[in-house]
Amino acid sequence: MTGNVDVLLGSIDAIENGLGQFGYIANRQISTAVYLSHHLKKPILVEGPAGVGKTELAKSVAAYVGMPLIRMQCYEGLDESKALYEWKYGKQLLYTQILKDKLGQLFGLTETIEEALEKLHGFSDVFFSHHFLEPRPLLRALQQENGAVLLIDEIDKSDQEFEAFLLEILSDYQVTIPEIGVVEAITPPIVFLTSNSMRDLGDALKRRCLHLHIGFPDAKLEARIIDTRVPGIDEKLRKQLVSFVQQLRALELKKLPSVSETIDWARVLVLLHANMLQSDMVRDTLNVLLKFESDIEAAGKQIDSMTHKARQEAGFAD
Repeated sequence: MTGNVDVLLGSIDAIENGLGQFGYIANRQISTAVYLSHHLKKPILVEGPAGVGKTELAKSVAAYVGMPLIRMQCYEGLDESKALYEWKYGKQLLYTQILKDKLGQLFGLTETIEEALEKLHGFSDVFFSHHFLEPRPLLRALQQENGAVLLIDEIDKSDQEFEAFLLEILSDYQVTIPEIGVVEAITPPIVFLTSNSMRDLGDALKRRCLHLHIGFPDAKLEARIIDTRVPGIDEKLRKQLVSFVQQLRALELKKLPSVSETIDWARVLVLLHANMLQSDMVRDTLNVLLKFESDIEAAGKQIDSMTHKARQEAGFAD
C-alpha cells in the first residue's frame, strides 16, 4: 500500500489530476501542500471560511489514495478519553467476575498482605493491556497497518489543553499511554487539521504543520467546481449563478455564501428547470445562499441589478 501511495502522491500534477477524478478541483497551492505533507511527513493545517472545501479535501485525498478516513470532530471539552482511548470497564468487570473464584484461590495461598498485593499488581497489568483498550480516532489512525487519512476537524473549537495534548502525535506520530507505554504509528497517517479561525491556535501546533489557506474561489475556479458537482447544468445558467454569487461576496454580509452553498443553489436551480436568472426566482431561493435574515434583506435590495449583470455576463440581452 505504501508504495502505491508514493506513486499516487509522487508529483504535484498527479495529485491535482487524481483529486479531480474524485470531484475535488484542487489548485496548485492545494496540490503542492498535499505533496509536501506526504513526503515531509508533516500534518496540514487547513484554514479558511466554512464551506470552502477544507473537510472535503481530506475526504478526497482518502478516496484517491485508497486509505480509510478517520475523522475526529473537535468541540469544547474534548479530552483524551474521547480522542485517544479509554478502557473497556465493562469487559474488565466481567472478566473479574469470571475469575473471582480463581483469584480467591490464589490469594488464599498468600501468607502476607505484601504477597497478596504483589499478585494483585500482576493482575492489574493484565487488565490494563491492549486486550482491554478501546481505541478512539487518534489511536485508531496510528494502528492502521497500511496507513490512514486522519482528519482533526475544526481544531479551533477545542480547548488549548487539548491542542497541547496533540503535539506528541503531530511531531512523532506516537502517543504515550501510562499503563502501556509509547505506541508508535505502524504507518504514519496523512493528517489534516481544519480551522475556521474561531480562535488563534498556538505557535507550537502551527510549527508542527504545513499551513494551507483555502479562500473563496474566483469565478473561473468556481465554475469548474459547479461543472464537477452538478453535471449537466446548462453552461449559461452556470455562468449566471457564478456571477451572481461572486457579486454577493462583494457585499458587506454577516456570512458570505460558501462554495457548498453555491453547489446547493445550482442544484436548486436545476431542480426548478431554470435556464435564466429571474429576480423573483432568486428572491424565492436566496435562503439557500444566505443564512441570516439581515443578509437576505441587504442583498434583496440589489437583486434586480445583480441578476441583470449576471445575465449580461452570460450573453443574454435584456
